[in-house]
Amino acid sequence: MIIAWVLGGRGLLGSALCRVLSRDDTLLFTPPEHFCWDQDRKLSSQIAEAVQAFSSKAATAERWEIYWAAGIGTLSSPAEALAPETDAFSTLLRFIESDRRLSGMRGSVTLASSAGAIYAGSPDEIITEETVPTPTSPYAHEKLQQEKLLNSFAVANQGISALIARISTLYGLGQSAGKPQGLLTQIARSMLRRKTVEIYVPYDTIRDYIAADDAATAIVETLRSTQKRPHVLVKIIASEKPTTIAEVLSIFKRLARTPPRIVTSTSRLSGYYSRRVQFRSTVFPENPLTPKRSLYVGVAQLMAAERTAFACNTEDRK
Repeated sequence: MIIAWVLGGRGLLGSALCRVLSRDDTLLFTPPEHFCWDQDRKLSSQIAEAVQAFSSKAATAERWEIYWAAGIGTLSSPAEALAPETDAFSTLLRFIESDRRLSGMRGSVTLASSAGAIYAGSPDEIITEETVPTPTSPYAHEKLQQEKLLNSFAVANQGISALIARISTLYGLGQSAGKPQGLLTQIARSMLRRKTVEIYVPYDTIRDYIAADDAATAIVETLRSTQKRPHVLVKIIASEKPTTIAEVLSIFKRLARTPPRIVTSTSRLSGYYSRRVQFRSTVFPENPLTPKRSLYVGVAQLMAAERTAFACNTEDRK
């Protein structure tokens, strides 16, 4: 039996990971209490208690898995707002390392990182794991710092493997309304509310969109296929199907039978984004990621879910 703990399990990727893990014999662990992410001292004690509780549960398992999909930072976040997230991740690793049971068992830690942010300044036409990271934002620099922490942790703890999953542009059900991110979600919500959505990049800008459930499936399958592979693995998780903003708008128009209301403008964040992003993973080519849904189907599912949520939220319609 495998026991797994998803930090950030209520977020877009975290909830998808929980859905994927719950489909097999994996035992999902839930901490005793909800973490207070905005209270550093209390958070540290909460992480310590959660690691101890997780360790106790892991005593009856063959191996353990921890997935870090937590974080409130976005590409627009300043460095000072991102540092606590990295500190929390470092605290988690420290408590895992000091726990004799976990450090003595077969286990693994996965970090959800950002391919779009880390390679934002790359001049390469096609980006692979061999591409040199070229961060252009505080968010990207912080993600690289988290990757370094995990790499050092895995090197120092030879019984624990690590997966650094550099994920392309995620979309899916349940994206936080409080985060100013997620173009597809923002368009869907704006159309339902008959509002405009601002776009800060040209229509020919290329992105790689992957559904959260497809990304989660790829992450879990990659992690579990690496048990006899390199100790620390970096893998790009992407659909590998580049799509322009114009094509995205066309999909929404076809589904809603009306075009979304778009306002184009510039922003200080525009420089953080690459105009053309195309990903191709060269790690484990024998296990290629085949998304279960096309972008058209994924957007249709997103629209349906947002429509249901909108209908249920009477306050939102006032």
